[in-house]
Amino acid sequence: MPESEPPRVFLVVVDETPEHRIAVRYAARRTAHTGGRLALLYVIEPAELQHFLAIEELAAAERREAAEQLLQELCEEIAPIAGTMPVVYIREGRRRDELLALINEEPMISILVLAAGTGAEGPGPLVSSLTGKTAARLRIPIAIVPGGLSIEQVDALS
Repeated sequence: MPESEPPRVFLVVVDETPEHRIAVRYAARRTAHTGGRLALLYVIEPAELQHFLAIEELAAAERREAAEQLLQELCEEIAPIAGTMPVVYIREGRRRDELLALINEEPMISILVLAAGTGAEGPGPLVSSLTGKTAARLRIPIAIVPGGLSIEQVDALS
């Protein structure tokens, strides 16, 4: 890669699903092989019930603390594979909306890496919504990694 070219940034959405780790590993290995950067996005979604403001504020603080802990553990695990410490984004709102906003705000993001869910309900709401009409409006490609792959399979593919 010529020095004047900015590094390719692989963005992965992190959540509590087991398959997100497959997407993170794939992106980290691609990052290492291409001299790119890894970026992780965690979106804290609003609670469904917001009747009591004090309780909601406490719950939001707990969700943020859990997000920070998950991201810290993931960064420590994946940085040696990626070759650099990932860039971390924590946002609050609806996952799809915050993801699209981040992609529009950060021109360095080059590719979105998602893992497809393995359950009977399908690939997951984010994969489903982004591969529909929204895909045509994105400025970057989406790589969808099958969530049922083993670590060995991911390593072989990446």
